[in-house]
Amino acid sequence: MGRTQDQRRAETRARLIDAAADLFARKGFHAVSAEAVAGAADRTTGALYDHFGGKEGLLLALLEVWKEQAAAELLAGFEEVRGLDERLAAMFAVLTRDRSAPWLLLEMELWLHGARDPAIGEPLARRYADVRARLAEGLSDWAAAAGVPLRRPPEQIAAGVLAMLIGCAVQHRLDPPAVEARAVVENLRDLLGLS
Repeated sequence: MGRTQDQRRAETRARLIDAAADLFARKGFHAVSAEAVAGAADRTTGALYDHFGGKEGLLLALLEVWKEQAAAELLAGFEEVRGLDERLAAMFAVLTRDRSAPWLLLEMELWLHGARDPAIGEPLARRYADVRARLAEGLSDWAAAAGVPLRRPPEQIAAGVLAMLIGCAVQHRLDPPAVEARAVVENLRDLLGLS
């Protein structure tokens, strides 16, 4: 039995988003044409415009996909293990493992584009706010379960944790030995007031 039109549309959308993520991460948003994304997805440029209205719309859709994936992976890294040090190390591992390398490049590309273009910057800021809120909730739950009071509001701590994780992942990408997971965990413990 053949696929429905909705299934074909969903597949086309997913293929275009995957192709855009790869190309934007490797070459940069401005260096990649709508035609190149469509070709890499084995779809037409018309399909890209039909689904997203153009390259900017595709970037916005990509933001939503990455928001959900980043939040889910960071929280999964935090929730999959019991001890705090292991949880913090797992979150850093999410950002630095091999398959996340394109994610980090795309994250920087999205940030640069968002910093220059409010149409992208505003949804990107909302994406960061959502990730911080989810992380704050996870930190609050951990603190309550561990009986450890947080020394600042969870939202502030979440912003620092996210900044440290992304900043350390950026440095790790260029010079892995200089940014070891153990040192990141120690710095995160300091941020949480646990040293």
